[in-house]
This record gives sequence, C-alpha cells and structure tokens, in this order.
Amino acid sequence: MNNKDLSVFLRSLVTGVNTKVPLADGQYVTAVNFDNAATTPPFTSVMNDVVNYAPWYSSIHRGKGYKSKYSSKIYEEGREVILEHVKGDSNNDVVIFTKNATESINMLSYQLYQQDPDQVILSTEMEHLANDLPWRDKFKTDYVQVNEKGQLSLDDLESKLIRYKGKIKLVAVAGASNVTGIINPIHKIASIAHQYGAKILVDAAQLMPHIEIDIKPHFHDEHIDYLVFSAHKMYAPFGMGALIGPKEDLGKGKPIYHGGGAVRFACHGFIQWEDTPSKDEAGTPNIMGVKALTTAIQTLKNTGMKAIHEYENGLLRYTARKLKGIHGIKLYGYDEKSSRVGVLSFNIEGMEHYMTAQILSKEAGVAARNGLFCSHQYVVKLLGLQSAEIQYYCDNPQVALPGMVRISFGLYNNTYEIDQFINMISRIVQYKARYMRYYKNCKDD
Repeated sequence: MNNKDLSVFLRSLVTGVNTKVPLADGQYVTAVNFDNAATTPPFTSVMNDVVNYAPWYSSIHRGKGYKSKYSSKIYEEGREVILEHVKGDSNNDVVIFTKNATESINMLSYQLYQQDPDQVILSTEMEHLANDLPWRDKFKTDYVQVNEKGQLSLDDLESKLIRYKGKIKLVAVAGASNVTGIINPIHKIASIAHQYGAKILVDAAQLMPHIEIDIKPHFHDEHIDYLVFSAHKMYAPFGMGALIGPKEDLGKGKPIYHGGGAVRFACHGFIQWEDTPSKDEAGTPNIMGVKALTTAIQTLKNTGMKAIHEYENGLLRYTARKLKGIHGIKLYGYDEKSSRVGVLSFNIEGMEHYMTAQILSKEAGVAARNGLFCSHQYVVKLLGLQSAEIQYYCDNPQVALPGMVRISFGLYNNTYEIDQFINMISRIVQYKARYMRYYKNCKDD
C-alpha cells in the first residue's frame, strides 16, 4: 500500500474526521485536530462495537443471568487482550482497570506507600504532573535531569541510583514526552534501575497509541515492572485505563477504594479483602470502557503498530521541515536523529502561546494546545526560565503563565491538513502585528 492509500485507509478508521467547525467570520470549515496528545477521537470500530454490545450490557460478576455472565466474560477477556498486547505474563502480571493513567499512578503510589513509606522515588524532569505529584506527597522524591534538548541524562540516572545506596526502589519515567514527543529508552533505563535494586514504572499514555510495547519477561534485565496507560488516547473514550504490574506486589495491602466487589466477606470488626485485581476495582466497573479499549487495541494491532509509527513519523518530519522554513518559529526539543512520537511544540517569536492557538482555531479551524501541558517543570526548563522569572509567576497569579503551542498527530492526520496549518502559521508570521491587535484580549476566550 502506497503512502497515499495508507493515509486514506487510516483516516477511514476514525469517526468525526469530516466535522465542520465555525471560524471567526462565521464560515464553516472541516476541523483539523492536532490535539491528539490530549485525547483522540474514537475509532469507528469502537463506536460500532459499543453500540452492538449495548443490548447485552449488564453488571458483571456474581450475576447468574445470561447477560451478566456474558458481560463478565468480556470484562475478564479484556485483561487478556491488554496483557497479550504488551507481551505480559499472565502467570505473574495482573491488569487492574482504572479510569486513566493518572488514577493508575495514584493507585500504585498508595500501594507502594503501604509497603515501604521510607523508600525514595526517582522521577524525571520531563514528567507529566500525573507521574510526579502522586510521589511527592508520600515519598522523598528526586528527579533525573534533562539536557538542553529535553533528553534524559542516563548518566544522571545512574549517578542518583548510586548516590542513594539502594534506597531508590522505583524509577518512574514517561515512555514518551507529551511536550517534545521524545521516546525514552525504557528498556535501557529498566536495566540500569534493576542493576541497583530498583523497579521501573513506565507512564505509557503517550506511547501506547503509537508504537509496539514489549514489557519483556520478569527474569529479563530489561523487564518493565509497572506500566500504565489511558484508553482515551488510544481512540477509545468512556473513561478507561489500566495499571499493569506483578501480582505479588499489587496483591499486598489495602485497596485505595473500599466498597462492593472489593470484599470477600465483611462484618462488624473485620474485613476480608478479595485478591487483586478485584480488591482494587470496587464498585460497578466500567464494562463499556473495557469493551471500547479492547476493540481499539484490536484495531491498532490489525492496522500494524509499525506501520502507524512510520506513517506518523513521516508527518512529523514533514511538518518540522516546513516549520523550520518559516522565519520567527522556535521549535523545542526537536531533533531528527532522536526517536519520537508525533508531537511538536513551538512558539512564534513575539507572540504569546495562547494567542497563536486561538488564531489557529478561529482563522483556520486548527485545534492545537497551548500552555504548560501539565509538564510544568519540563516546559519551564525548555523555555530557559530562570529562578527570578519563575518566582515572578508564582507571586503574580493574575499574570498569564508562560508556555508553548503544541501540535500532536494521530494516525488519521495527513499532509493536506499539515499544509493548511503551515499556510496559517506563515500568514500569522507575515501579518503578526495585525493579528496581535485583533486578538489582544483573546486569552480568556
């Protein structure tokens, strides 16, 4: 299949790609969604399967009716689909269903705190807040540094593991950055961590939709101990995520949520918890979310993760070359030689990030994201802000925060959309003063 045919095929997989949105002048244009790192539109297959399953929807586990038993089967088979997708070990690993990657990491932090509150967690300077804040309020936390290009320093990783003399029990790292798209060498990081007695958690929210993941066997030096992800970034809405990890670890301790389904038997004076994963999935579970996620995984696999990654990287390189040809554009953390997913962050010199994003939407129907992308520490470092500047923003909450503009690709985007985006960016740069006058009060819009 040539690239043009592949592009048409990939676009046909996704619903809503031809939706019209209004511009500032009242005209309607086909929306260009370059905000896929935040969330992706659903696969058509996902929506069809959810609708087809709806007549059979029922509360799962313990019900003796046909629909309940059928729904229970779909729910439990979902774990098998996920484990097989990441090449997990059904004998040693468990899949706990959650709302998203954020809840998964919070759940893991709670479990690990019960086991050893004195351990040290090593996160990194490029993390999403979801893989930073849950560690901060429970453990001593340190951070692996990034260089001026936004890449992790593996030398600093090893140096810190040595310095803490075995107290670091977990290295928490993004599989790919939601700001620069940089793919971290997670297996090399795992090998280093294991050498010093630490386990590794990979936040795969930005990785799962784009490349094949292999967590490798438990005995392997490069084994990924814990993996989390969100379905809504994988073309499957309905609020589903997962925490994957060793049954032995996740089976310990009390669950973070208490309620029905988590308990085997409880009376006044005692509680007997179920085994994991049941003890960690209190309440009526999100069976629709599981159905959506498993269908999305099957669609991604049938399409081919390698083909998806290569296609999206082609879009990335194409866009980067075009942006580099426009005077006054600053790209952050982009390097053609490094492995990455389809994310680009930039600014137009002399224009606030929120204004650029607003103009793209109102003048061309292009959805981009702007700000700090919930990776404040990383963005601040890439922007080169000094301590005095950071303190100024802290002391003046009425002042708009610094940031960038981010575009991020899904498998359904194409070069025609990129050309529309590039044409609009070129126009903004050419008529910057005029646009700035017109949109000077846009930040609260």
